[in-house]
Amino acid sequence: MGKEYDTTPQTVPHVATKYRTICTPVPHPDSVQHIERSRKYEPLSMRGMPPIVWDRAEDISVYDKYGNRWLDWSSGVLVTNCGHGVPEVRQAIIDQVNSGLIHNYVFPSEERPELAELIASVSPEPLKKVFLLSTGSEATECAIKLSRAHGIAVGGREKIGIIGFERGYHGRTLASQQAGGMAGQKTWIVNMDPAIINVPFPDGYWEDDSSFDGFLQAVEKSGMKPSQIAGVIMESYQGVGPDFAPVEYIQKLRAWCTEHDVVLTFDEVQSGFGRTGKFWAFEHYGVVPDLICCGKGISSSLPLSAVIGRPDIMDQFPPGSMTSTHTGNPVCCAAALANIRKILNDDLTGNAARLEPVLLAACKAIQEKYPDVIGNVTCAGLVAGIQTVKKGTKQPDHDLAHRVIELCYQKGLLFFAPVGAWGQTVKICPPLTIPQEALEEGIAVMSEAFDEAIDEMYGEEEVEEIDEAVAELV
Repeated sequence: MGKEYDTTPQTVPHVATKYRTICTPVPHPDSVQHIERSRKYEPLSMRGMPPIVWDRAEDISVYDKYGNRWLDWSSGVLVTNCGHGVPEVRQAIIDQVNSGLIHNYVFPSEERPELAELIASVSPEPLKKVFLLSTGSEATECAIKLSRAHGIAVGGREKIGIIGFERGYHGRTLASQQAGGMAGQKTWIVNMDPAIINVPFPDGYWEDDSSFDGFLQAVEKSGMKPSQIAGVIMESYQGVGPDFAPVEYIQKLRAWCTEHDVVLTFDEVQSGFGRTGKFWAFEHYGVVPDLICCGKGISSSLPLSAVIGRPDIMDQFPPGSMTSTHTGNPVCCAAALANIRKILNDDLTGNAARLEPVLLAACKAIQEKYPDVIGNVTCAGLVAGIQTVKKGTKQPDHDLAHRVIELCYQKGLLFFAPVGAWGQTVKICPPLTIPQEALEEGIAVMSEAFDEAIDEMYGEEEVEEIDEAVAELV
């Protein structure tokens, strides 16, 4: 995992369709200097994406300066739900900048409560308090803080336990990374908080036991009692898939949290704002959490996140003691207001739901064609994942996923780098504005890339197997 893409310009076949244009070597030779400058001045960790130097992005398209255009299936890592740089959002940003107010800390403004009210209006009862922040990690850290504070308030200083899930992801800060379930990302922490534990995530593929009994057994094995648990935090779907838990499991989890006065947080940072064909992904489970963490698609543009929750949980800290320097920045608020209104007015959630069968069928078709190397396939709305494995095993195959994405980028279809606990997933997440025609064009390109990548990696092996079979017959 973390493998870089070759930045040497490659001569590839030209492409000229309604949604894609490739007319030069990629990356363009003149763009390599900018990639090299990034490598010189930015951390190594910033590398890993297909080497396109973005010039501009509009709706479902990403452009470089040299005439190339990619159909975007990344949404800038699930941010641009209403499309890249759409007129409504751009104009809202321009108008706010021109108003003269571009920062106000936590002093009152018109923009911040207007956005908080709109977010509250699309959130279920009783989640009607909204704390605006800047990043997803900031939101999940805040949720953990609120959960522990509530636990201490109702159960004393022993009620501080936080439960996350294996293979989960909640950000890259201290508590968020401990609550997340990717062991390889925690080696820098060393002195792990013993009251933050991970339990198996019941996806039904990587974890066979999808019963709620598995959760109870894992909690018991940890040595903590329910009376010591302050909060449970989970992604509404695990972003490494998207992997969902069974509905019955989540409904039992909701009941267990209620019984033991445990704060249930759903992390909707990448799954909210219509992505799964419902406004909130947790709606698929038929339950309501105590806290929601959201971000990314909240603005389709500028840095903004939020924690949404019950008033009794959100109001635990006195004035001035739970704030953030850039909370509800007015320019970001303006972008988010325009974005959420566009999602609602243009029924982009409905578009995601309507296109789900098309996307799911295409992903399943690739799995059926290559069952030995495609492990798990999942889809909800306009987010899908094709998880690659070593032939005939359940061992994740990062190299295959990496090569598929590289071939797609060379053909004018843009993904971000493979995701998942082992970098095994080709993640599909176009803007929710994508029309079916563009989705189908992208599907054809992706299918072709899988054909080519699998042939490169296994074609010679298959020829040898055929030769051996023929020899045995002779």
